[in-house]
Amino acid sequence: MKVLGLGNALTDVLAILSSDECIHEVGLFKGGMQLINEDKLLKIMAMFEDFDTFLATGGSAANAVSGLTRMGVPGGFIGKVGHDSYGRFYKEDLRKNGVEPYLLSSDIASGCAMTMITPDGERTFGTYLGAAATLSQEDLHPAMFEGYDLLHIEGYLVQDPLMIRRAVQLAQDAGLKISLDMSSYNIVKENLDFFEELLVRYVNIVFANEEEAYAYTGLEPEDAVKILAKQCEIAVVKCGAQGSVICRGEEVAHVSATRSKCVDTTGAGDLYAAGFLYGLSCGYSLEIAGNIGSILSGEVIEVIGTKMDDARWAEIKLKVQALFNN
Repeated sequence: MKVLGLGNALTDVLAILSSDECIHEVGLFKGGMQLINEDKLLKIMAMFEDFDTFLATGGSAANAVSGLTRMGVPGGFIGKVGHDSYGRFYKEDLRKNGVEPYLLSSDIASGCAMTMITPDGERTFGTYLGAAATLSQEDLHPAMFEGYDLLHIEGYLVQDPLMIRRAVQLAQDAGLKISLDMSSYNIVKENLDFFEELLVRYVNIVFANEEEAYAYTGLEPEDAVKILAKQCEIAVVKCGAQGSVICRGEEVAHVSATRSKCVDTTGAGDLYAAGFLYGLSCGYSLEIAGNIGSILSGEVIEVIGTKMDDARWAEIKLKVQALFNN
């Protein structure tokens, strides 16, 4: 399998906070993602001067594809960046992680996600899209999809329905399967009809956490996953420390979370998707694919940001292999 990601090319600027107070001061919802303008960006940047910060490439779809390439699945990523240091950093990091970059250029500054990590490991995003938001349907061409088997899209892109429709139509025309990560509960609540259109008409695999699944169905995970699975082939609802529940037709699999020391939940869902899609690409059962997803998500929450070093990836592969030795 070869996977193509489509999403916002964002550099994560991560700050470790001492409490939730700063999140409320800048008017963000804890645990969610909100788009911010330049004024709020500058306010958050000023606040970050009082905390330790880290820089990492981000964007939900790009994180998932990077995880897949580290597991040995070839991947590419479509996004848009500016002519600046963040844009150069982004392209270099994709290549470093084995991802083929299809990065278009914009005269607008590259996007960034101001990521606030509270003592409980939860992350809250104030996202300045910048150049990432200028990716449009005119930028997408059939040749970009040639040679790929699956298109992985992040739900944050619902800001531009025309662009998403163009992408999924091109993917279907090229014979690709389509997976969608719902991405954020507030995004789902604000775009229910469009998410339903995507699931019913285009999506084969959907990923949601329990808040996103509730926002879409009004139901708890066990029931929500069955509703989602009626609208596409495979539905996955992630429940944090309670694991995940997966449904395909009448088949339901329950997967336990991997025990981990949570430092930062950034990228946990993205790396779960990477592990799950890797498992599917190998022809494994839903339960084994979910267990691989849990291994990857359990490892990434033990580090700051979404990128793990070679030693940790080697350990991950040993843990995946151990699934078949028990």
